[in-house]
Amino acid sequence: MTYSLSRRRLLGTTAAAAAGAALISDRSAAAFVPGAMSRPTLTHGVQSGDVTGSSANVWTRADQPGRMWVEISDRPDFRRSRTLRGPVVDAGSDFTGKLRVDGLQPGCRTYYRVRVDGVRAGAPLGGSFGFPGDRQKIRFVWTGDINGQGWGINPDLGGMRIFEAMRRLSPDFYLCSGDTVYSDGPLAETVALPDGRTWRNIVTPEKSKVAETLTEYRGQFSYNLLDANFKRFLAEVPQLNQWDDHEVLNNWYPGEVLDDARYTERRVDVLAARARQAFFEWTPLTPGKVYRKHSYGPLLDIFKLDMRTYKDVNDGDTYADPKRGLLGAEQRAWLIRGLLESKATWKVIANDLPLGLVVPDGATAQEGVAQGDGGRPLGRELEFAEVLRTAHRHGVTGIVFLTADVHYTAAHHYDPARAAVQDFTPFWEFVSGPANAGAFGPNALDATFGPEARFVHAPPVANTSPMGGYQHFGEVEIDPWSRDLTVRLRDLQGSVLYSTTLHTARRGSLQ
Repeated sequence: MTYSLSRRRLLGTTAAAAAGAALISDRSAAAFVPGAMSRPTLTHGVQSGDVTGSSANVWTRADQPGRMWVEISDRPDFRRSRTLRGPVVDAGSDFTGKLRVDGLQPGCRTYYRVRVDGVRAGAPLGGSFGFPGDRQKIRFVWTGDINGQGWGINPDLGGMRIFEAMRRLSPDFYLCSGDTVYSDGPLAETVALPDGRTWRNIVTPEKSKVAETLTEYRGQFSYNLLDANFKRFLAEVPQLNQWDDHEVLNNWYPGEVLDDARYTERRVDVLAARARQAFFEWTPLTPGKVYRKHSYGPLLDIFKLDMRTYKDVNDGDTYADPKRGLLGAEQRAWLIRGLLESKATWKVIANDLPLGLVVPDGATAQEGVAQGDGGRPLGRELEFAEVLRTAHRHGVTGIVFLTADVHYTAAHHYDPARAAVQDFTPFWEFVSGPANAGAFGPNALDATFGPEARFVHAPPVANTSPMGGYQHFGEVEIDPWSRDLTVRLRDLQGSVLYSTTLHTARRGSLQ
């Protein structure tokens, strides 16, 4: 039995199988037959994202050109609804479209139905999303690293079940911490495991080689949405999206020129531009800068970073040039200003590269913030030392970092009493992932900011398959009355591996 999907059949996949099947296979795909009387079909479900108290983006994709329409209501039966005219979807956007919906009420769930009309009206697909009110509990989940290291959608396991575990928690939103796709990770139909078992992948033409063309980068995102668990989750849970390296290729930085025989286009800036277009087309993210602030009333501000677009070259990371770094001067100033101006109890910094973990790029270069010497800040540590120092001197409290990238889960507490520098307020960094990729770790901790690993769950060998049980996601819950923030690190089934509650500054430091 083969699990490959041809390009033509992939584009014709219907969304109806999501209601009863664990994933969409080639047997449930319906090929699109062009013709004047055909109805547009929504091929990859519906999604929402960038939700605020009063507005949200709604996304879909069709199999042919047409006008997007969105019907919204505060009732699941749509007895009170309004229909909004969306954009025309066509080949220029890979038939994807998104519409900003306004006039929503915080604290209430919004139900929506999307259709695309061509010569004939298309059939709608529905979803929903919410936004917590000021006196309501906030709960969200985060993870990263989807379909990497040769591990894709496995039909024998029922697909990417971790997204069903996250959906059952009914989170207010999902923070995707980067590596949303693996554009440099081709898939084979079968992979022999060390214990004698066989891992099986659904494979498409775009996932059979490294992505170089715009079509191939688009195919990375469409592949993920072959999984019905993922589609069902995204229809019910709005997204905040980051990107990291594998949306383009491993450990990339602007200006890089590849020495890799797999690529015919070796200018990374060209590849990154194509990947960026696909990223904005295939997610409900508002086009523009990837880094941005998301506010959730008096309890929470999220500062979502972009540690890739403005990154300097990967070298030894032992310089003293303040103009270099991961964030760039504009983003660094934006982050500092946002932290100082924030009135929220908790300021979550979503960093797609970890702060205190050493992430090498080859034998001599460094991919991340830390370089491993444990001394006073050098290289990219300088800009984060500035962020932490400025926040500390202005009395900013409640900073928490959330990240993925390293393919295991961990809880790190940072304290100036253990650090090479003392000019910052103690804080936490929580690591999660991978969602569906090879598991690795743990990485070495750099002592510059005094991290201590309070919990680590990592595999015994590198690139352990998702069958090994080392797939993870994190959950954050903020109580509206105590204002305490609880973090739970969970496994593939949703079982809690580790939990800790952080108290507000009025009740002591974040220990």
